[in-house]
Amino acid sequence: MEYIVLDLEWNQASDSNDDRSKMLNFEIVEIGAVKLNNRMEIIDTFHEMIRPQVYDEMHKITERLIQIHMSELVNCRLFNEVMKDFLEWCSDEYMFGTWGPLDLTELQRNMVFFGMEPLGTGPFKFYDVQKLFSIAYEDGKSRRSLEYAVDFLKLTKDIPFHRAISDAYYTARVLQMIKDPVALQRVSFDTFILPENHRREVHVVFDNYAKYISRAFEDKEALLADREVISTRCYLCHRNLRRKIRWFSPNGKHYYSVSYCDKHGYMKGKIRIRKAENNMVFAVKTTKFISEKEVAGIQMKKERAREIRKERRHRENA
Repeated sequence: MEYIVLDLEWNQASDSNDDRSKMLNFEIVEIGAVKLNNRMEIIDTFHEMIRPQVYDEMHKITERLIQIHMSELVNCRLFNEVMKDFLEWCSDEYMFGTWGPLDLTELQRNMVFFGMEPLGTGPFKFYDVQKLFSIAYEDGKSRRSLEYAVDFLKLTKDIPFHRAISDAYYTARVLQMIKDPVALQRVSFDTFILPENHRREVHVVFDNYAKYISRAFEDKEALLADREVISTRCYLCHRNLRRKIRWFSPNGKHYYSVSYCDKHGYMKGKIRIRKAENNMVFAVKTTKFISEKEVAGIQMKKERAREIRKERRHRENA
């Protein structure tokens, strides 16, 4: 197994009313990647600028941040040509690594826009190195900048940040420093392409929680009517559990429940409803065993959500 640590720089419309943003919100103008072998040693790099085909001027903030001027790109190769060479450069068996979860989605969005096949036929694993850094060195929830992580680990800063190849290099250096097996087990899943049917939905168990990624549904109502989406099955003994706190939502996007397993205790369920590429929706559900104190906190959250709904209805009636 090899690792392709990837970073992209992209451009966007300067005016929010620009109709081109409906075609392609972010157009990639630079790709940088570092290849590591199975011992996490850097063995090769890939870097190329890309000639724009959608936006003919650089967004001012983007230009100031990444120091790329449109005049530098006019003689570069087109996206399809660069991507063909990049995919040939990648090995047959590899895992991507990125700083944060966005790059692979935007890469595939550009690939589809320019008539190429996406990277996979469904969700695929990758290393979100930003998340792994937080798990290995902080609280697992914070999301730091790449430069913060480099400074924290006391890595040498010998090239400027905010260019694709330099940020890919620094991300690879941070990945090399993560030795915690728990962190390295916590793979992420790119969901640009969703499971095409029920049988291909993603079920994965990590060290202390489980994750489920659904197929796409027409709307939220259809999603929440699906038995698999709202199931509260113990991910350790695989028994269907009785819910102590039924599914509820404080905001219409996140849903919570608590169930009880006679063998393993209280299990929290959380459903995040996300938009798919085709204006449909899908669910990312996590389940995790929690303490009685945490159960009480969720019960308080449910009661507060009920109070907010009552207040809203009262204002509407008034």
